Formats: sequence, C-alpha cells, structure tokens
Amino acid sequence: MVISAVAAMVVGSLWYGPLFGKAWMKLVGISKDDVNKKDIPKMYGTMFIGALIEAYILSLFIHYAGAFNLILGAKTGLWAWLGFVATTMIGNYMFAKRPMNLYFIDAGYALANLLVMGAILGSMF
Repeated sequence: MVISAVAAMVVGSLWYGPLFGKAWMKLVGISKDDVNKKDIPKMYGTMFIGALIEAYILSLFIHYAGAFNLILGAKTGLWAWLGFVATTMIGNYMFAKRPMNLYFIDAGYALANLLVMGAILGSMF
C-alpha cells in the first residue's frame, strides 16, 4: 500500500505541476506566491496520510472483487472513481458554480490516481 500511496503523490505532483498546474492555479485564483512555504510539509504529510487511507480502502475493493492483476486492479479504480468520486464531485462543482474546466482537472486527477493505485494494488495480490 505504501508503494501505491507514493505513486499517488507522484501522480499529483505531475498533474498539478507541469501538466495542469498553471491552468488549475488560474481557475482557483491563486498564484505560487500565495502558497506559504512553511505549510508545504504539513500539506504533503496530510496528502500522504490520505493516500494511504485511499490505498487501503481500494485494496479492500480489489480484494472483494477478486481483481488480482494489473488490468483488473485498474478497472476497479475506474469503477470506484465513476461510482463515488466523479458523481459526487460533479454536483459539488455545479452547486458551487465552479468552472467545469476545474472539475475536469480535479476529477481527471482522481481518475488517474485511482487507475495507477488500482493497477499497483491489483498486481500486488
């Protein structure tokens, strides 16, 4: 599970860094200067704990589904995303009148994250 949590951190760093970082910051209305450097370790620590919990719960889904290989693990991540993440997030973003492009960036990250974590966890069983 630790490996998949580390992978989630890598996916997040790429997603909100070189891939979509500038667009995401513009959509949420912040700049690099708005981030307090002393808060970064706390933020990353909190995210890592969240990734560990997510990996544990996803591993339970994979176990219950019998998804014991890379492809089936990734598919389990896809179904978890579609059933719980994408559907919950869309309503939140619509009622908050947040830009749909922001939804696509954030939901896309969650999808990429669950696919990678699912593939790793599925291949470990």
